[in-house]
Amino acid sequence: MDWCVLSLLLLMLGKHGLCQQEEVCSKSAITSCKDCITSGPYCSWCKELNFTKGGEQEAARCETRAKLMARGCKREEIISPQNTEEIKQQDPLSKSSGSTEPVQMTPQKIDLKLRPGLPHTFKVSFKRAEGYPVDLYYLMDLSYSMKDDLANVKRLGGNLFDALNKITKDAKIGFGAFVDKTVLPYTNTNEEKLKKPCDESEAQCQAAFGYRHVLSMTPSRDVFRQKVAEQYISGNLDSPEGSLDAMMQAAVCGDKIGWRNSSTRLIVLATDAGFHMAGDGKLAGILEPNDELCHMTGNLYEKSNDMDYPSVGQLAMQLEKNNIQPIFAVTENVKNVYMELTKMIPKSVVGVLSSDSNNVVQLIESAYNNLTSKVTVTHDILPDNVRVEYLALCEHRINEGPNKGVCDQVQAEKEISFEVTVTVDKCLEEEKSFTISPLGIKDRLTVTISTNCECQCNDPEGSNHIHCNSTGSITCGICKCNQGFVGQFCNCAVGTKDESSLRATCRRQNGTECEGRGDCVCGACQCHTTEQGTSYHGKYCECDDEHCEKYDNKLCAGNGKCNCGQCRCDPGYQGSACQCKVSDEGCRTSDGSICYGRGNCECNQCKCKGGYQGPQCKDCSGCPSACLTKLSCISCLSLSKSKENCNNVCNNTISEYKKVEKFNLQSKECNQKDSEGCWIKFKLEQLTGMDNYNAEILTKRECPEPPNVIAIIAGSLAAVAVIGILLLMLVKLLIHMKDLKEFKKFENEKKKSKWANADNPLFQNPTTTVANPLFTGE
Repeated sequence: MDWCVLSLLLLMLGKHGLCQQEEVCSKSAITSCKDCITSGPYCSWCKELNFTKGGEQEAARCETRAKLMARGCKREEIISPQNTEEIKQQDPLSKSSGSTEPVQMTPQKIDLKLRPGLPHTFKVSFKRAEGYPVDLYYLMDLSYSMKDDLANVKRLGGNLFDALNKITKDAKIGFGAFVDKTVLPYTNTNEEKLKKPCDESEAQCQAAFGYRHVLSMTPSRDVFRQKVAEQYISGNLDSPEGSLDAMMQAAVCGDKIGWRNSSTRLIVLATDAGFHMAGDGKLAGILEPNDELCHMTGNLYEKSNDMDYPSVGQLAMQLEKNNIQPIFAVTENVKNVYMELTKMIPKSVVGVLSSDSNNVVQLIESAYNNLTSKVTVTHDILPDNVRVEYLALCEHRINEGPNKGVCDQVQAEKEISFEVTVTVDKCLEEEKSFTISPLGIKDRLTVTISTNCECQCNDPEGSNHIHCNSTGSITCGICKCNQGFVGQFCNCAVGTKDESSLRATCRRQNGTECEGRGDCVCGACQCHTTEQGTSYHGKYCECDDEHCEKYDNKLCAGNGKCNCGQCRCDPGYQGSACQCKVSDEGCRTSDGSICYGRGNCECNQCKCKGGYQGPQCKDCSGCPSACLTKLSCISCLSLSKSKENCNNVCNNTISEYKKVEKFNLQSKECNQKDSEGCWIKFKLEQLTGMDNYNAEILTKRECPEPPNVIAIIAGSLAAVAVIGILLLMLVKLLIHMKDLKEFKKFENEKKKSKWANADNPLFQNPTTTVANPLFTGE
């Protein structure tokens, strides 16, 4: 208890006392009182006349209250809207649940008028009424594996009522059952199996079904036991069940279930298996998503085979919307699955059933106590640009983030409080509202929000105020000029000139008038003073002398003056911030040059050009090789007798060159092929400057011997002849092979032929026999 008091004391000090955050006004482009108060929660506006001097920008009127008063603005002249709160309904908390509906949270309605960015805190009180009505819907898995559990529920029906009567005298109980969708692959769709999905040995088995509502809420023990006794086991194929389908229908079919408006609503889900969820319906070709509506016909869920299972998010939203708290009474084998589910469904709890559900009464009683002893206050969907945070003021506070307040171990009749902090980030065009409520409880607090974004300046009447040269009116301390007049005090008459074109002369490149740093007075910019007291300058007030580069946290290193954003260095100093003394000692090279002529010496350091690198710009690792870039020039010089003949090719990049028999220079040797195909060897020595070399060229070039034309022609002819002979031989070979093939074919056909033994009808025998008719043979 002492620790809790100390924590609250420290909280109060941090919020209102020792740790209070310093008020800061962050402003930009302020031209009116409204711009000021909407730029930050602690910005105030001074409406006092003559608060700003001539040429001073009106943004000087916008600062924190303390700074404005320090500059001489009177307290009553300061405009700084504050948050306001009006409680519209605050019924007292009930002591116990009686004939009238008890009040467990107060206030019930509150109107807030908030300034953007300025948090506002109010207190909400809660006290759980003793004997509050309870509606319990027992939703049981009737798949075949729950056979023993159903028998025990039938036997323990009276004990369930006894347990509820310990909690409250006003209790009602209902009953529902579920299995799974009656389509493949969840259920055997054989006609006989649909009628009796249990084993053949099971005498009492009801037909397959998805979800069936059995009994609406009733206070009658006997009716409950009778209806439960009429239930029989059913069955399906796969292990996960359609429990989410059943819970969704039990949540949204309030009239069918019989939920009362003023009661603690509980769903007890008893199962020994996991659950199907959104997307699983695709296995059965069910693509239509769950619509979160009631589809009960004759106590059966008629859309079971037409709609997909609901998602966990859909179910959680409907349970919360209908103030239903689920109790998952599951067996040990699926405990972890449902523990993960409770993380996504607010105000839910898991209890472990024994293998035959013998402990279901004790489980429900324990789970109810866990649910009701933990009070969680949160909100529904917030309007845009609205933030809400909670702080629980109780002994057993649980930190679950700023978006909810949680108190644990809260007993009945014990009052607890929550601090609710509401912040609006931007002005709202119209009133917005949201609700705050304890999860699982009907009580609601409706918060209506509007924003305070207007300045109530009570300006003097009249359009010709003397402060505005009698040609304008006062608006929150600044002049609003009549038509035809402009200027800070409306002292410039436009006359016959076009006002828009007159103001256009004060804009640079059609930008902001006087760069937002001055007033356009009669076509010329009258520049404001800066916050440090100096003045903007330039034709368009584009220059100031306070935003130059700093060095060692000093403007222009203290060695120059800032002029229009650029440092003008004192004699003897240089650099963008005048941070260096004029010296070139660090840039001197071994040949006495500055950066080898390939860079500039700035702040005693070489700033190299064209890819050359420090510290003295001697080498250029990323540049093309000079052996390649100077090849054309060297080729020309090696063949020419005069340097002047190669000026066009060399472009004066070779200062001196020599033709030598042996190299004397120590630089890298270049070996390149010239335009005639000869290998030429030379060396280059880079001199001071960007592209300046001395060269040594070997007089002897290595040129390849010309080809032997006669040998090439003779070889070509011989090759053609050989190829021709080979081709002729190949053709002859192919013809011979074809003839052999035809001959073998003929021989085979000859062997296969059979000749018939018959006379040729055209054949005539050459022998003629003549008989003498007179010859008698004697």
